[in-house]
Amino acid sequence: MLADKQGKLFKQWLGEHKGLMFKVVKAYAASPQDRDDLFQEILLQLWSSIRSFQGNAKETTWIYRVALNTALVWKRTEKRKRKRSRTEFLDIQEISQAKGDCDELSQNQHVLDQVYNSIRQLPKSESSIVLLYLDGLSYDEMADVLGISKSNVGVRLNRAKKKLAQLLKGLIDDF
Repeated sequence: MLADKQGKLFKQWLGEHKGLMFKVVKAYAASPQDRDDLFQEILLQLWSSIRSFQGNAKETTWIYRVALNTALVWKRTEKRKRKRSRTEFLDIQEISQAKGDCDELSQNQHVLDQVYNSIRQLPKSESSIVLLYLDGLSYDEMADVLGISKSNVGVRLNRAKKKLAQLLKGLIDDF
């Protein structure tokens, strides 16, 4: 693939699919600095992998696979780096309020932060499947991204939902 074509495809994917990359980043990285680092790593891996994209899978499937695999490797690496200095994994950021309905906005942001914090507490394979589910992928698409069978998707998703509901108990009434 020519560099010019690679650049155009990369820009197109970034424009169209950066939202799914941000979801993966937010689920795997707690602090803003870690999110920046992970996002940059995902972009680098996506750029590097464009040449091996053959179009056999949907673009979103390919991008999810690259993003999730990169996040898993990054998380393992970060875990080793931080093993010596144990810090609290979950840190809740201060939310700056702009204007309008600040209390409702603050409550919604708090709930969203708690959901992502809970997703981070799940095992890696379960947090990946929850992200794909929340993004509305079908079982077939999730199976393609994760490289597992459709029935295994159902089993893993069911287990992950139960664990997530337990983690969110009391925060969200109707999960």
